[in-house]
Amino acid sequence: MSALNISLEPHLRENLISLPPLLPSDLAEELKSYLSEPAPPTVPYSLLQSISQWSRTPAGQAALESASLELQSYSMVALLAGTVSSPERKFPLYVPEKSPEEVQALRVAERKAITALLNSLLSILGSGFAAWWAAGQTGWKREWQVLFSLFVAAVVAISEAVLYLIWTSRRSASQPRRKLQKSAAKRQDERQKTIDASRVEHGVPSGLRLRAVKPATGEDTPPR
Repeated sequence: MSALNISLEPHLRENLISLPPLLPSDLAEELKSYLSEPAPPTVPYSLLQSISQWSRTPAGQAALESASLELQSYSMVALLAGTVSSPERKFPLYVPEKSPEEVQALRVAERKAITALLNSLLSILGSGFAAWWAAGQTGWKREWQVLFSLFVAAVVAISEAVLYLIWTSRRSASQPRRKLQKSAAKRQDERQKTIDASRVEHGVPSGLRLRAVKPATGEDTPPR
């Protein structure tokens, strides 16, 4: 916490600007350097903590009361309200942990991708070898035999790459739809829970529907 800075917001500066005459000399000198013009963008957290601790001492309470200042305005909660911790730093983006279902889905997708790549590699090698063997059976020269097998392997590799790109694009396009479906299912579950709670409140079993009952009137009452 000693190296943590707090953004010096205008409302915080207004609360601190009347304190130097009341503070002890060491705290007053340190605070004055942050109240000068132009105002610095930040103030140390340790300084605010020292001011808050001083405000809770008998001497600090008496000094604040004599200056008609509210004691609660110098608690840490009040001093830190509306401020930003270390605005000059770049904190890493918070990434929430994935649910077990998402982890399992990622593992399945990784296995499918690895399987697709292995199948593509085997197809390329197999087609190249088949072309080389077929060219050798027809009596082609060795150099033409090699060139033909390379040409066939290249054609198969390009086709496999196109198919893989199509598969990955469809998979990435289906992910937003899955998220929307999950959110819709979650909203439906919450709505169903609300309905069930209303049924329980009215004394109706959850398996039955609520039916509006028409109130009895004088006309519907059978004659005595």
